[in-house]
Amino acid sequence: MRKLKLQVQITLDGFIGGPNGEMDWLTMNWGEDVMRYVGSITEPVDTILLGRKLAEGFIPAWQSRLDTPETAPGAEKMVNTPKIVFSKTLESIEGKNATVNNGNLVEEVNALKSQDGADIIAYGGAEFVSSLIKNNLIDEYHLFVNPVAQGKGLSIFGDIGSKLNLKLVEAKAFDCGITLLHYQPAS
Repeated sequence: MRKLKLQVQITLDGFIGGPNGEMDWLTMNWGEDVMRYVGSITEPVDTILLGRKLAEGFIPAWQSRLDTPETAPGAEKMVNTPKIVFSKTLESIEGKNATVNNGNLVEEVNALKSQDGADIIAYGGAEFVSSLIKNNLIDEYHLFVNPVAQGKGLSIFGDIGSKLNLKLVEAKAFDCGITLLHYQPAS
């Protein structure tokens, strides 16, 4: 069975965006150590899952970065990897290798995980990721904790419904101040 990984930047107090989705808290000066780690978790991926809100910015942003690969490492991987956008409202989305899935999230993700292939990775937004977590679909959590607390914002753990027990696989401090917390669901 394929693994579904979550890669997300998060604040110390557990938010992935400000109250209105602001991202001004992100640590942007990633060093080679962060880039190597991200490369190691995305290398074995052959499918990207996105929620509609993030996809509308993610897909065109990576496509534009492909024009200047020296300033955007990983752009080729993000553009050329098939992306599935989960949405209840979109019928289609523009972008290379991007399709929309309007089906039942749990059934569709479990079907993807049971297919032959490499790992799958999920990126936000908050509502989409929260649904994946709530339905126990995530096999690996890669939380990039930024050295900032904002007091309020968009949470991915606020609506999970019940206690979520996780097992720490790795904790790693990066030179830029981000701390990686890598978890798996506890047995």
